[in-house]
Amino acid sequence: MGVKAEELGVEIYPGFAAGEVLYDSNDNVVGVGTNDMGISKDGSKKETFQHGVELKGKLTLLAEGCRGSLSEKIISKYNLRGKVQAQHQTYALGIKEVWEIDESKHEPGAVLHTLGWPLDHKTYGGSFVYHMKDRQVSIGLVIALNYQNPYLNPYEEFQKFKHHPAIKSLLEGGTVIQYGARTLNEGGFQSIPYPVFPGGAIVGCSAGFLNVPKIKGTHTAMKSGMLAAEAAFSVLSEGSSMVVYYDFLRKSWIWEELKKARNYRPAFEFGLLPGLAISGLEHYIFKGRLPFTLKHGKPDHKATNVAKLHTPIEYPRADGILSFDVPTSLHRSNTNHEHDQPAHLQLRDPTIPELVNLPEYAGPESRYCPARVYEYVPDENGVLKLQINAQNCLHCKACDIKDPQQNIEWTVPEGGGGPGYSVM
Repeated sequence: MGVKAEELGVEIYPGFAAGEVLYDSNDNVVGVGTNDMGISKDGSKKETFQHGVELKGKLTLLAEGCRGSLSEKIISKYNLRGKVQAQHQTYALGIKEVWEIDESKHEPGAVLHTLGWPLDHKTYGGSFVYHMKDRQVSIGLVIALNYQNPYLNPYEEFQKFKHHPAIKSLLEGGTVIQYGARTLNEGGFQSIPYPVFPGGAIVGCSAGFLNVPKIKGTHTAMKSGMLAAEAAFSVLSEGSSMVVYYDFLRKSWIWEELKKARNYRPAFEFGLLPGLAISGLEHYIFKGRLPFTLKHGKPDHKATNVAKLHTPIEYPRADGILSFDVPTSLHRSNTNHEHDQPAHLQLRDPTIPELVNLPEYAGPESRYCPARVYEYVPDENGVLKLQINAQNCLHCKACDIKDPQQNIEWTVPEGGGGPGYSVM
């Protein structure tokens, strides 16, 4: 698709990360700036140093995916949720592997979705198994990030899931090709912000157009991009306003589809069985036309309970056949970052991990991260300190979302760093 776009005159800059929003004197967005490259961990300039560049345009469309760094700043700066009384966004973490399985077990095009196990009844989540071509199977577990138990470890829950008899029999004799993880929006219809800001608009999962019951957002993201393009064309050729993008969205099938699915996710705030009952009633009987809209519960980071309300969860050791340790999985993600650069995972207050997160929440960042970026290790006096292994980062954004004190800020690393997915 990139080649086709360039043939049409589109300029693409792979390997450059947009690190800041550019504004004019009237606070209108005029473009983005890429981050400087060639800076060492201590902040000094290396021989390879290059200044970031400013990319300016008449309109700026942000399509960063779920929890986009610049999009979140824009949403906050212009109060885009408040403008349409949208609720906060709620998220889930999806952990995924691609396997190559025995040909006799492979059914190209087969799809399996499950709900619940191995999660408890208070934690929303489910799995997917997609049979692709060439004997490949995509398998994953999606866990809502408003889970309460700080001892829950999404990575280990996924390893446990693969030992279910129905999944075990499918994967036995197979080989893992790749591993990855990414957060996804689950707020749906009631969490869509006003998508237009002075100088541009937000499209795709940065705005949050995922259809939760289908675990599907590619179609809505693409359609929103098409509608934004049509709006941008009318702005540049006819002098109209990007506000028409919002009008286009509300008149499109995106709006209708998400409105019909709006009560599915918040129904599970009441637990697994009530959630099944309410969502089933809405989907099969009322066809998405219930005369009310359910609200989401607490924001994900506030949903985490203090550790004393729960008991630690003992997970089985990886067997190296169906379940694997984190380093093994990380190797399969092909993730790579320049080691000698400032950490792109930044603590707003470096004292909070030791003063709050560890004593009150038992260090949840060491568990909710599916790449072991965060570890508590003893210093020379035996005192546990948080160590950030930024080079492990899969760019899933879970830490930016789930940290109980919202103390972790995910920023873009040097361009080109991150997971090297090829079949995900």
